[in-house]
Amino acid sequence: MILSGNAKLAGVVGWPVNHSKSPRLHGFWLEQYKIDGTYVPLAIKPEDFESAIRGLQKSGFKGVNVTVPHKESALKIADKVSARAEKIGAANTLVFQEDGSIFADNTDGFGFYENLKQGAVDWQADAGPAVVLGAGGAARAVIVALAEAGVPEIRLTNRTRARAENLAAELDAPITVVDWEDRNAALEDCNLLTNTTTLGMHGQGLLEIDLFDLPKTALVNDIVYVPLMTNLLEKAHAHGCPIVDGIGMLLHQARPGFEAWFGTDPQVTDELRQFVLAD
Repeated sequence: MILSGNAKLAGVVGWPVNHSKSPRLHGFWLEQYKIDGTYVPLAIKPEDFESAIRGLQKSGFKGVNVTVPHKESALKIADKVSARAEKIGAANTLVFQEDGSIFADNTDGFGFYENLKQGAVDWQADAGPAVVLGAGGAARAVIVALAEAGVPEIRLTNRTRARAENLAAELDAPITVVDWEDRNAALEDCNLLTNTTTLGMHGQGLLEIDLFDLPKTALVNDIVYVPLMTNLLEKAHAHGCPIVDGIGMLLHQARPGFEAWFGTDPQVTDELRQFVLAD
Protein backbone atom coordinates (compact mmCIF):
# COMPACT_ATOMS: atom_id res chain seq x y z
CA MET A 1 0.00 0.00 0.00
CA ILE A 2 1.26 3.49 -0.87
CA LEU A 3 1.19 5.88 2.10
CA SER A 4 -0.14 9.40 1.86
CA GLY A 5 0.95 12.46 3.80
CA ASN A 6 -1.94 11.74 6.18
CA ALA A 7 -0.79 8.21 7.01
CA LYS A 8 -1.29 7.07 10.59
CA LEU A 9 1.94 5.90 12.24
CA ALA A 10 2.48 3.33 14.99
CA GLY A 11 5.07 0.73 15.90
CA VAL A 12 6.60 -1.57 18.46
CA VAL A 13 9.43 -0.51 20.76
CA GLY A 14 11.83 -3.05 22.26
CA TRP A 15 15.51 -3.93 22.76
CA PRO A 16 15.98 -6.05 20.78
CA VAL A 17 12.87 -5.94 18.59
CA ASN A 18 13.76 -8.05 15.53
CA HIS A 19 12.00 -11.09 17.03
CA SER A 20 8.63 -9.33 17.24
CA LYS A 21 5.74 -10.65 15.15
CA SER A 22 3.79 -7.42 15.71
CA PRO A 23 4.84 -5.69 12.44
CA ARG A 24 3.66 -8.71 10.45
CA LEU A 25 0.42 -8.90 12.45
CA HIS A 26 -0.47 -5.22 12.20
CA GLY A 27 0.68 -5.10 8.59
CA PHE A 28 -1.83 -7.82 7.74
CA TRP A 29 -4.67 -5.80 9.26
CA LEU A 30 -3.57 -2.56 7.62
CA GLU A 31 -3.65 -4.27 4.25
CA GLN A 32 -6.90 -6.12 4.97
CA TYR A 33 -8.78 -2.98 5.97
CA LYS A 34 -7.08 -0.75 3.35
CA ILE A 35 -5.90 1.71 5.99
CA ASP A 36 -3.57 4.57 5.14
CA GLY A 37 -1.00 3.78 7.79
CA THR A 38 2.09 1.83 8.78
CA TYR A 39 3.46 -0.05 11.78
CA VAL A 40 7.22 -0.27 12.22
CA PRO A 41 9.74 -2.02 14.53
CA LEU A 42 11.80 0.39 16.64
CA ALA A 43 14.91 -0.86 18.44
CA ILE A 44 15.36 1.48 21.42
CA LYS A 45 17.97 1.09 24.16
CA PRO A 46 16.63 1.24 27.74
CA GLU A 47 18.54 4.43 28.52
CA ASP A 48 16.97 6.12 25.49
CA PHE A 49 13.42 4.94 26.07
CA GLU A 50 11.77 8.09 27.43
CA SER A 51 13.44 10.49 25.00
CA ALA A 52 12.58 8.19 22.09
CA ILE A 53 8.93 7.95 23.12
CA ARG A 54 8.69 11.73 23.44
CA GLY A 55 10.28 12.06 20.03
CA LEU A 56 7.83 9.65 18.42
CA GLN A 57 4.97 11.52 19.99
CA LYS A 58 6.23 14.84 18.58
CA SER A 59 6.81 13.19 15.19
CA GLY A 60 3.13 12.42 14.71
CA PHE A 61 2.95 8.78 15.83
CA LYS A 62 -0.41 7.65 17.20
CA GLY A 63 1.26 5.34 19.70
CA VAL A 64 3.34 2.21 20.14
CA ASN A 65 3.36 -1.29 21.51
CA VAL A 66 6.03 -1.86 24.13
CA THR A 67 7.91 -5.11 24.63
CA VAL A 68 10.83 -6.18 26.83
CA PRO A 69 12.59 -4.57 28.54
CA HIS A 70 10.43 -1.43 28.48
CA LYS A 71 7.06 -2.46 29.93
CA GLU A 72 7.59 -1.02 33.40
CA SER A 73 9.21 2.14 32.04
CA ALA A 74 6.21 2.66 29.77
CA LEU A 75 3.94 2.73 32.79
CA LYS A 76 6.11 5.31 34.54
CA ILE A 77 6.10 7.88 31.74
CA ALA A 78 2.33 7.72 31.15
CA ASP A 79 0.01 10.55 32.18
CA LYS A 80 -3.02 8.25 32.34
CA VAL A 81 -3.03 4.54 33.17
CA SER A 82 -5.77 1.93 32.69
CA ALA A 83 -6.95 0.03 35.75
CA ARG A 84 -5.65 -3.26 34.37
CA ALA A 85 -2.20 -1.82 33.60
CA GLU A 86 -2.03 -0.44 37.12
CA LYS A 87 -2.94 -3.84 38.60
CA ILE A 88 -0.42 -5.66 36.41
CA GLY A 89 2.31 -3.10 37.05
CA ALA A 90 3.40 -2.83 33.43
CA ALA A 91 2.18 -1.49 30.09
CA ASN A 92 2.44 -2.97 26.61
CA THR A 93 0.42 -0.32 24.76
CA LEU A 94 0.87 3.45 24.64
CA VAL A 95 -1.62 5.78 22.98
CA PHE A 96 -0.56 9.33 22.21
CA GLN A 97 -3.66 11.45 22.72
CA GLU A 98 -4.61 14.69 21.01
CA ASP A 99 -4.19 16.74 24.20
CA GLY A 100 -0.52 15.73 24.35
CA SER A 101 -0.92 13.16 27.12
CA ILE A 102 0.18 9.52 27.01
CA PHE A 103 -2.29 6.77 27.90
CA ALA A 104 -0.83 3.42 29.04
CA ASP A 105 -2.68 0.12 28.87
CA ASN A 106 -1.86 -3.55 29.31
CA THR A 107 -3.73 -5.79 26.89
CA ASP A 108 -2.01 -9.10 27.70
CA GLY A 109 -4.81 -10.25 30.00
CA PHE A 110 -7.40 -9.13 27.46
CA GLY A 111 -5.61 -11.13 24.78
CA PHE A 112 -5.39 -14.19 27.02
CA TYR A 113 -9.10 -14.17 27.89
CA GLU A 114 -10.31 -13.35 24.37
CA ASN A 115 -8.23 -16.27 23.10
CA LEU A 116 -9.98 -18.63 25.52
CA LYS A 117 -13.39 -17.29 24.52
CA GLN A 118 -12.69 -17.74 20.83
CA GLY A 119 -11.00 -21.12 21.15
CA ALA A 120 -13.44 -22.69 23.63
CA VAL A 121 -16.83 -21.02 23.22
CA ASP A 122 -18.57 -23.21 25.81
CA TRP A 123 -16.03 -22.65 28.59
CA GLN A 124 -17.32 -20.69 31.61
CA ALA A 125 -14.86 -18.86 33.84
CA ASP A 126 -16.97 -19.19 36.98
CA ALA A 127 -17.49 -22.96 36.67
CA GLY A 128 -14.56 -23.95 38.89
CA PRO A 129 -10.97 -23.34 40.01
CA ALA A 130 -8.12 -22.46 37.67
CA VAL A 131 -4.53 -23.66 37.99
CA VAL A 132 -1.88 -21.20 36.82
CA LEU A 133 1.69 -22.42 36.32
CA GLY A 134 4.32 -19.70 36.72
CA ALA A 135 4.58 -16.40 38.57
CA GLY A 136 6.19 -14.00 36.10
CA GLY A 137 4.78 -11.02 34.23
CA ALA A 138 2.54 -13.14 32.02
CA ALA A 139 1.07 -14.88 35.07
CA ARG A 140 0.27 -11.51 36.59
CA ALA A 141 -1.76 -10.48 33.53
CA VAL A 142 -3.48 -13.88 33.34
CA ILE A 143 -4.47 -13.83 37.02
CA VAL A 144 -5.90 -10.31 36.79
CA ALA A 145 -7.98 -11.38 33.77
CA LEU A 146 -9.22 -14.56 35.46
CA ALA A 147 -10.18 -12.72 38.65
CA GLU A 148 -12.09 -10.10 36.66
CA ALA A 149 -13.87 -12.90 34.76
CA GLY A 150 -15.15 -14.42 38.01
CA VAL A 151 -12.93 -17.47 38.52
CA PRO A 152 -13.70 -18.54 42.13
CA GLU A 153 -10.23 -19.86 43.01
CA ILE A 154 -6.83 -19.50 41.35
CA ARG A 155 -4.28 -22.13 42.35
CA LEU A 156 -0.90 -20.60 41.67
CA THR A 157 2.23 -22.70 41.55
CA ASN A 158 5.78 -21.75 40.64
CA ARG A 159 9.16 -23.43 40.82
CA THR A 160 10.16 -20.78 43.37
CA ARG A 161 7.36 -20.64 45.95
CA ALA A 162 8.44 -17.26 47.33
CA ARG A 163 7.83 -15.63 43.96
CA ALA A 164 4.31 -17.05 43.86
CA GLU A 165 3.64 -15.85 47.39
CA ASN A 166 4.86 -12.35 46.52
CA LEU A 167 2.60 -12.25 43.49
CA ALA A 168 -0.38 -13.45 45.52
CA ALA A 169 0.25 -10.74 48.10
CA GLU A 170 0.34 -8.03 45.44
CA LEU A 171 -2.84 -8.95 43.60
CA ASP A 172 -6.44 -8.62 44.72
CA ALA A 173 -7.48 -12.08 43.56
CA PRO A 174 -8.69 -15.38 45.11
CA ILE A 175 -5.24 -17.00 44.96
CA THR A 176 -4.11 -20.16 46.74
CA VAL A 177 -0.37 -20.79 46.49
CA VAL A 178 0.55 -24.42 45.85
CA ASP A 179 4.04 -25.94 46.12
CA TRP A 180 5.51 -26.86 42.74
CA GLU A 181 5.88 -30.45 43.98
CA ASP A 182 2.10 -30.55 44.53
CA ARG A 183 1.12 -29.22 41.10
CA ASN A 184 -0.31 -32.57 39.95
CA ALA A 185 -2.67 -32.87 42.93
CA ALA A 186 -3.80 -29.25 42.42
CA LEU A 187 -5.45 -30.29 39.16
CA GLU A 188 -8.25 -32.15 40.92
CA ASP A 189 -11.69 -30.62 40.15
CA CYS A 190 -10.16 -27.67 38.26
CA ASN A 191 -11.90 -25.99 35.32
CA LEU A 192 -8.82 -24.50 33.66
CA LEU A 193 -5.10 -25.23 33.50
CA THR A 194 -2.86 -22.62 31.92
CA ASN A 195 0.91 -22.58 31.57
CA THR A 196 2.56 -19.14 31.72
CA THR A 197 6.12 -20.45 32.16
CA THR A 198 8.65 -20.87 29.35
CA LEU A 199 8.70 -24.63 29.91
CA GLY A 200 7.65 -26.32 26.70
CA MET A 201 9.01 -23.48 24.57
CA HIS A 202 11.55 -24.45 21.92
CA GLY A 203 14.92 -24.77 23.65
CA GLN A 204 13.56 -24.36 27.19
CA GLY A 205 12.92 -27.94 28.30
CA LEU A 206 9.65 -29.80 28.74
CA LEU A 207 6.93 -29.05 31.27
CA GLU A 208 6.76 -32.08 33.54
CA ILE A 209 3.21 -32.55 34.82
CA ASP A 210 0.90 -35.54 35.33
CA LEU A 211 -2.67 -34.90 34.19
CA PHE A 212 -4.17 -37.99 35.85
CA ASP A 213 -6.27 -35.92 38.30
CA LEU A 214 -7.30 -33.34 35.72
CA PRO A 215 -11.01 -33.54 34.81
CA LYS A 216 -11.56 -34.28 31.13
CA THR A 217 -13.90 -31.28 31.02
CA ALA A 218 -11.10 -28.90 32.04
CA LEU A 219 -9.79 -26.48 29.44
CA VAL A 220 -6.01 -26.55 28.96
CA ASN A 221 -4.13 -23.56 27.59
CA ASP A 222 -0.45 -22.84 27.00
CA ILE A 223 0.64 -19.28 26.25
CA VAL A 224 3.77 -20.66 24.56
CA TYR A 225 3.32 -20.73 20.76
CA VAL A 226 6.75 -21.93 19.59
CA PRO A 227 5.99 -24.76 19.13
CA LEU A 228 2.27 -24.22 18.69
CA MET A 229 1.46 -27.70 20.00
CA THR A 230 3.48 -27.88 23.22
CA ASN A 231 4.04 -31.07 25.17
CA LEU A 232 1.39 -29.88 27.67
CA LEU A 233 -1.21 -29.48 24.94
CA GLU A 234 -0.28 -32.86 23.45
CA LYS A 235 -0.76 -34.50 26.86
CA ALA A 236 -4.05 -32.69 27.42
CA HIS A 237 -5.38 -33.69 24.00
CA ALA A 238 -4.46 -37.31 24.64
CA HIS A 239 -6.18 -37.06 28.05
CA GLY A 240 -9.39 -35.95 26.33
CA CYS A 241 -9.42 -32.30 27.40
CA PRO A 242 -10.29 -29.34 25.17
CA ILE A 243 -7.20 -27.25 24.38
CA VAL A 244 -6.41 -23.70 23.29
CA ASP A 245 -2.96 -22.86 21.94
CA GLY A 246 -0.99 -19.70 22.64
CA ILE A 247 -0.89 -17.81 19.34
CA GLY A 248 -4.36 -16.35 19.85
CA MET A 249 -3.22 -14.45 22.94
CA LEU A 250 -0.65 -12.61 20.81
CA LEU A 251 -3.24 -11.84 18.14
CA HIS A 252 -6.01 -10.66 20.46
CA GLN A 253 -3.75 -8.52 22.65
CA ALA A 254 -2.98 -6.44 19.56
CA ARG A 255 -6.61 -5.48 18.91
CA PRO A 256 -7.08 -2.60 21.42
CA GLY A 257 -3.93 -0.82 20.26
CA PHE A 258 -4.80 -1.21 16.59
CA GLU A 259 -8.26 0.21 17.20
CA ALA A 260 -6.86 3.17 19.17
CA TRP A 261 -4.25 4.05 16.52
CA PHE A 262 -6.02 3.19 13.28
CA GLY A 263 -9.72 3.47 14.15
CA THR A 264 -10.78 -0.11 13.36
CA ASP A 265 -11.44 -3.03 15.71
CA PRO A 266 -9.77 -5.85 13.76
CA GLN A 267 -10.87 -9.47 13.65
CA VAL A 268 -8.76 -12.49 14.56
CA THR A 269 -9.29 -15.08 11.83
CA ASP A 270 -7.78 -18.40 10.78
CA GLU A 271 -6.21 -16.59 7.83
CA LEU A 272 -4.47 -14.19 10.20
CA ARG A 273 -3.26 -17.06 12.41
CA GLN A 274 -1.70 -18.86 9.48
CA PHE A 275 -0.11 -15.67 8.13
CA VAL A 276 1.55 -14.80 11.45
CA LEU A 277 2.66 -18.39 12.10
CA ALA A 278 4.23 -18.59 8.62
CA ASP A 279 6.85 -16.00 9.61
